[in-house]
Amino acid sequence: MRISAVVKRILRQFIHDKRTMALMIVAPIIILTMLSLVFNGEDLELKIGVLNIPDQLVEKMEQHAVVKNVPSEDAIESLLKEDYDAVFVFNKEEKKLYLEGSNPSINRAVIELVKNTATNSDEKVNMTIFYLFGSDDMTSFDHFGPVLVGFFIFFFVFLIAGVSFLRERTQGTLERVLASPIKRWELVIGYVIGFGLFTMVQSAIIALYSVYVIDLKMEGSFFYVLLITLMLALSALTLGILLSSFAKNELQMIQFIPLVVVPQIFFSGLFNLDTISKYLSWIGPLTPLYYGADALRNVMIKGEGLTELWMDLLVLFGFSITFVVLNIYALKKHRRI
Repeated sequence: MRISAVVKRILRQFIHDKRTMALMIVAPIIILTMLSLVFNGEDLELKIGVLNIPDQLVEKMEQHAVVKNVPSEDAIESLLKEDYDAVFVFNKEEKKLYLEGSNPSINRAVIELVKNTATNSDEKVNMTIFYLFGSDDMTSFDHFGPVLVGFFIFFFVFLIAGVSFLRERTQGTLERVLASPIKRWELVIGYVIGFGLFTMVQSAIIALYSVYVIDLKMEGSFFYVLLITLMLALSALTLGILLSSFAKNELQMIQFIPLVVVPQIFFSGLFNLDTISKYLSWIGPLTPLYYGADALRNVMIKGEGLTELWMDLLVLFGFSITFVVLNIYALKKHRRI
């Protein structure tokens, strides 16, 4: 009898919490749909430039890749930075394969394609391989590592900031503060700075550990890595505080994770963005992690500087400012000033 009473109480809690019941059904469906569109998207299409390549080799390459002629060797570096995965130069004295190099799986696919194409033809190729970024000993973890660093910083800052701000409300601290003459924007900025100081420490520790302990590839300046992780953490902090305004308890705050955080993984570069379905590809540029992961990868693998990174940093800052403004308006439901 007592057991049945407990069971009935739990069932009543679920029935009255429509949001939890909806999430248990809707969130898995949304994530599974995204996964199906990600993994059933377009096949990876290699883009290879060629110079002085015999026509029979070009015809065989075109069966497995997009092949375009390159005007001269002087244009190779700029072409690799723009869109090409590799450029194959076929001279009688030396055969050269120039790889963009930042993605080990694409590197292997290109090398295998070029070698198989040459082996199956009358031409026997002993080629020299050059890497614009990375090297032949670059691992898949070096490629995915920057994305994972960005994701874990974003995830934990989002979660901790959201739950902490929620406790400020549920314990009555926020109401007491709002009873004072403080303005909404002052309150939001104060919370952002307060949480942000701890966020800076957390981001620095994770970045230091990733580079100097587990030895992730690091070609650029560590200062830029710190700057990017700080901007990414700031966007996660302000977003977490914003969404906590729409949660009544910790469980409801956690419910935002599969709807707000998990989908960003698909567009962060952990999966090849060229293969994602066109029905989903537009979502990526609307998420902070898309820009944070791109900037981290460009610094850590490609060694790029502020000249190339400023746009990603500016967008991340724009996300943070937008969330701060929305936070100020969200506080209206607690007090009108």
